[in-house]
Amino acid sequence: MSTGSRKSGVSRRTLLKAGAAISVFPAPRVFAQSAEPLKIGFLTVLTGPLAAGGKQQEEGAALFLKERGGMISGRKVELITQDTAGQPALAKTKLQELVERSKVHVTIGPLATNEALAMDGYVRESKVPLITTTSAATVDLKARQPHPYVLHAFGTAPQVTYPLGDYAAKELKFKKVCIVAEDFTYGHEGAGGFHLAFEAAGGKIVQKLWPPLNAPEYGVYLAQIKPDVDAIYTGFAGSNPLRFLKAFADYGLKGKVAVLGNTTMTDEGILKVMGEEAVGVYSAGWYAAGLDTPDNKKFVAGINAQYKHDPGFYTAGPYTALLIIEEALKTTKGNTSDAAAFLKAMHDVRLTHGPIGPVKLDEYGTPILDIHIRKVARVNGKLTNTIVKTYPQVSQFWTTPAAEAVKQPIFSRDFPPSKNLE
Repeated sequence: MSTGSRKSGVSRRTLLKAGAAISVFPAPRVFAQSAEPLKIGFLTVLTGPLAAGGKQQEEGAALFLKERGGMISGRKVELITQDTAGQPALAKTKLQELVERSKVHVTIGPLATNEALAMDGYVRESKVPLITTTSAATVDLKARQPHPYVLHAFGTAPQVTYPLGDYAAKELKFKKVCIVAEDFTYGHEGAGGFHLAFEAAGGKIVQKLWPPLNAPEYGVYLAQIKPDVDAIYTGFAGSNPLRFLKAFADYGLKGKVAVLGNTTMTDEGILKVMGEEAVGVYSAGWYAAGLDTPDNKKFVAGINAQYKHDPGFYTAGPYTALLIIEEALKTTKGNTSDAAAFLKAMHDVRLTHGPIGPVKLDEYGTPILDIHIRKVARVNGKLTNTIVKTYPQVSQFWTTPAAEAVKQPIFSRDFPPSKNLE
């Protein structure tokens, strides 16, 4: 196995997200049956600026397997982990290794959107199912091009920011917002969802700023923020939310301008190393460690016991992906030799348990699920994403009919169009 790959059982790793309109399932590759180990490929980021999220993903997968003694549906799980380093070309190469050398039955991952896009063609070619745990690129991967071999464990980037935009206009009564989001697919999609929903609810996006993913510093962008905006919408990932919020506070803007953020802006994985700069930040997500359900309390307790910190959205992703696999194998009685039946069973899964609550996949293989508006506060001395409102069972298309939504341009710097810039 190449450098950066390793095999593990109970002690390590997990899956991905993106599916498609499935009326007929193409004939996938046929696998030998069933007393053999269940081989699951796991693509994540263990090195580079996104490695903190990759570590959380590993923890979620490890907990799932530990709880089950390394078994799913009576089969020993062989989890084979590959480090993609957040690099699209490398992610594709690692996926090829998992499929052609390791002969995996299903793959989980990758972490980053641009990686998922780079892998898309090969997934179609290999016909080995991929469950993604990244939240962007969904429309690219599936809705415009039906793709039964890609499913999502999580919602899309705009799926969480639609409700945030709605909440900002209707509940927080913000009128004018500046967008500051990283200049790549994930940043564009999250900002795009917020933009559409905020302006549909009566607000105005008056400014857009696009720092690169590896921006050395943020002062040049902070200096451009208009003084009369009510809030900024921020779209950052990895360790960059910490860097941006510290710069925001250092620049004297905290307390003067409200901050709204995407799921990763104050995810528990980064929140644990933040300070007062994070207090008061609003964000939206399909997960928060404070979700008051028995399944999530058990999940949080398991991660705390093993790793001494709260889980975040990255942690819940592979765990949920493995739940989908587990439920599908209940339907097929542990059988993966009929690959078409296994694929269909995954698409048909309806989760009624797990840390993120009820999940069902739409016709495109993307979950319909609860979205939570969160606000960072100190609770018992610890920074916590407190839930202030829940939007139940949100579709990836928000309020737009699917047939109309998939005809829209891909989210980018230029879409949605900026009609209210000042």
